[in-house]
Amino acid sequence: MIDHDLKTQLAEVFGSLQSQINLIYDESQHEKQGELLEMLKAVAETSKQIQVKSSQEMSPIPSFTITTPEKQTGIRFKGIPGGHEFTSLVLAILNSGGLGKLPDASLVRRIKGIKPGLNVRTYISLSCENCPEVVQALNQFALAHGDFRHTMIDGEFVQEELARLNVQGVPSVFVDNELIHVGKASVAELLAKFEEKFALPGGSSKDEPADLGVFDVVVVGGGPAGAAAAIYSVRKGLKTALIAERIGGQMLDTKGIENFTSVTYTEGVELSAQLDKHVRNYPVTVLEHRRVRLVEKNEGTRHKISLDGGEFLVTEALIIATGAKWRELHVPGEKEYLGRGVAFCPHCDGPYYKGKRVAVIGGGNSGVEAAIDLSGICSHVTLVEFSDKLKADAVLIDKLKSLKNVDVISYAKTKAIAGDGKTVVGLEYEDRHSGQMKKVDLDGVFVQIGLSPNSTFVKDIVNTNVYGEIVVDPRGRTSEPGIYAAGDVTTTPYKQIVIAMGDGAKAALAAFEDRMRAGA
Repeated sequence: MIDHDLKTQLAEVFGSLQSQINLIYDESQHEKQGELLEMLKAVAETSKQIQVKSSQEMSPIPSFTITTPEKQTGIRFKGIPGGHEFTSLVLAILNSGGLGKLPDASLVRRIKGIKPGLNVRTYISLSCENCPEVVQALNQFALAHGDFRHTMIDGEFVQEELARLNVQGVPSVFVDNELIHVGKASVAELLAKFEEKFALPGGSSKDEPADLGVFDVVVVGGGPAGAAAAIYSVRKGLKTALIAERIGGQMLDTKGIENFTSVTYTEGVELSAQLDKHVRNYPVTVLEHRRVRLVEKNEGTRHKISLDGGEFLVTEALIIATGAKWRELHVPGEKEYLGRGVAFCPHCDGPYYKGKRVAVIGGGNSGVEAAIDLSGICSHVTLVEFSDKLKADAVLIDKLKSLKNVDVISYAKTKAIAGDGKTVVGLEYEDRHSGQMKKVDLDGVFVQIGLSPNSTFVKDIVNTNVYGEIVVDPRGRTSEPGIYAAGDVTTTPYKQIVIAMGDGAKAALAAFEDRMRAGA
């Protein structure tokens, strides 16, 4: 399960552990109990600080908790955290030992504002690429809070429980029997949801504004455009802050990258880590896991930026590089059945529709690729396209047409996603040729209609086009003096990593140039 090379890497990773970490497993008669013990013992062999012990308690499925001599961490795993979740185990060990990227003091203050005693469960699939981010975030909540318990549960081991809770997408986060969240999410998104539902009376830090000071440049967004803007700004000797929900942004969800000039092949996670390291090599104030709530004119060209957690800062120049997110249909039933038949990630949620009938909305490359992938899992796939023909590459369309269990409905406008109160049962669309309303009976809908720019928080300050993209000039200047924008959130054509990086550099240089001209 863990080969020699991986053990060597783990020994290096755990080499800095200074405190004892206990992996306390439950006894179980489950047929895969041996696999769990093999994994835990192999991990323990990589560091003298890691010990494997039995709790002497029985469990119907393989499970274990992480503790230290000083405390119960609140972190528990039900199942065998292999696949994508192996990283969650490694980080849980490091974080329990006080190592790795941990929440800063302001985030810890917000986490401690959540009421105590919560038992949080996250249902995952080992094939899910979005699940680890949620699991790792909630594990950190448990460590920072002190009375917050989080359990990762591999859905493979609890099929009846999934059926009872009507779980049809991962990751699914529950407190008791209440679904709190489904799908990918950043630390900032999860913290905002828990603050909204479970904040202690008077415990939210939003009521305690924290002044972070005045900066020459503030960059909002941690993707390729934001990272480049921050690096170019700080190298000009400017006091620079970078605000981001996560360093890497949308790039973290990108798998293979083969067109980044001078790099034959890399992956989004790897390139994001390199961006993070590069930014932190400079004296940039990095405010990760933050969301901007409001941007206001302060004085002259200065702007005040208020964050979700109650923090605020003032800047001479603001560079917006917030990228884009999955575009939604905005039709009845879409939000209501998210995680209960409506999904955005075919790789993560596709296995939950094995042998079922699904629809894919969108005839571009992502939509056609999703339909092809799902055709190998589902009994039938219906691809619905608004235009009169598919917009995907010809090679993908040819592959799609060769599949016997895929139908294509073109020139169709999705009007609603139908459900029975528990799950999706159909899709309603308008035939744009005849104007007639039609319905397809199915079990799930995968939305694949492109990206939407993350510009809402400044749409009343700077000019945007009909798509919500921030209108910029060739140097990244917006309609508002002192505000610049770069990357996928702008009208710059061709949403590519290399273009976003160049955009970020241009915006930073324009801000510096304007500062010099103003004699600042």
